[in-house]
Amino acid sequence: MSDHEFLFSLQLSDESHFDTMLSEVTRAVLTHVGYPTAAIDELRRALHKALASGAANGHRPCHVQFRAHSGELQILVAYEGGAEWRTSRALP
Repeated sequence: MSDHEFLFSLQLSDESHFDTMLSEVTRAVLTHVGYPTAAIDELRRALHKALASGAANGHRPCHVQFRAHSGELQILVAYEGGAEWRTSRALP
């Protein structure tokens, strides 16, 4: 089991203005916990798709959360008034 335990959370008022920053933050978090490049790229694409879907539905603000707990990384995207998107992966 991984020894990583953390919660990293962002509240974005307009995610389209922070797309590059969020992509870099995502890469840094996933690299920190030890995911290989292919897994990082897959999760970044999934996160970008979830953000684009929420934005297309006109929901603001956006809450993005990375939680490492009990050997698992959970990623959450939640828009006020919109559905949540979640994914989880075992930590390497």
